Amino acid sequence: MEYRNLGKSGLKVSEVALGGWETYGVNQDASKMVREIVTKAYDLGVNFFDQADVYARGKSEELMGAVLKEFPRHTLVISSKVFWPMSDHVNDRGLSRKHVLESIDGSLKRLGTDYLDIYFAHRYDPEVPMEEIVMAFDQVIRDGKALYWGTSMWPAARIAQAVEFARAHGLHAPVTEQPEYSMIRRDRVEQEILPYTESAGIGLVVWSPLAMGLLTGKYDDGKPEGARLSEKENWGKNFLTEENIQKVRDLKPIADELGITRAQLALAWALRQKGVSSVITGATKTSQIEDTVKAAGVRLNEDVQRRIEEILKPA
Repeated sequence: MEYRNLGKSGLKVSEVALGGWETYGVNQDASKMVREIVTKAYDLGVNFFDQADVYARGKSEELMGAVLKEFPRHTLVISSKVFWPMSDHVNDRGLSRKHVLESIDGSLKRLGTDYLDIYFAHRYDPEVPMEEIVMAFDQVIRDGKALYWGTSMWPAARIAQAVEFARAHGLHAPVTEQPEYSMIRRDRVEQEILPYTESAGIGLVVWSPLAMGLLTGKYDDGKPEGARLSEKENWGKNFLTEENIQKVRDLKPIADELGITRAQLALAWALRQKGVSSVITGATKTSQIEDTVKAAGVRLNEDVQRRIEEILKPA
């Protein structure tokens, strides 16, 4: 495993991280699967484990936390997120001071830890003043319940606003942003987010770097049994186009020449960006995390990157 600083902070995260979205807590028999995958990831050098309170309404945090608490806490980087509704109550959502300060306690209890390394604002909340948002996360850090905070899927202008307000008032500024980024979904990050975050010293930890599994090649010959993407759902409509599937097929010769899988190629491609600190992957089998962690340390030379760009450019 290779490790990178989270932006300009001193915190080091594994280039490949393990997340719990759409994976853990979705059925009653998930605990054995989670234990095997989290343990395997840890044994392979993964130190960054990403969660959110809304994943399976807290069950995902509980399942992953039950395993993580068995490892030395100083060897782990644990994150969670707050924003999405956790109940029907009017204040049990968003980024109000009330919800942020109450939600951190719930996540800590479910994860079985005294503090988070990173606490993310899961989306920008237009209904809450920026000063309230920044001061709430600053309070979480001052209370010792998180060491750093970050944003997720925020517009660059809002990230800049948070950083500027925090620095002007001696408060803790966000050190990381968690956007969606992959070979299939790249324009927003490359055109809007990275130009600001790199200059501001904010590290990206990107989610869905495999485009919901499309970039692994599993859809080369159609939808396999048990696959998550469906042409009838929003994700499927965005990803499962014949153009995208053909691009993934065309990437196979490059991966084969390098002696790596297409999943590893896709992750290494995302990690080619200096502003990306880590790629967050999911897994439902230990073989999947065994495959993806091998992307750490893979470096793509200029010729390989050029060939990939030729394949990825719009038809």
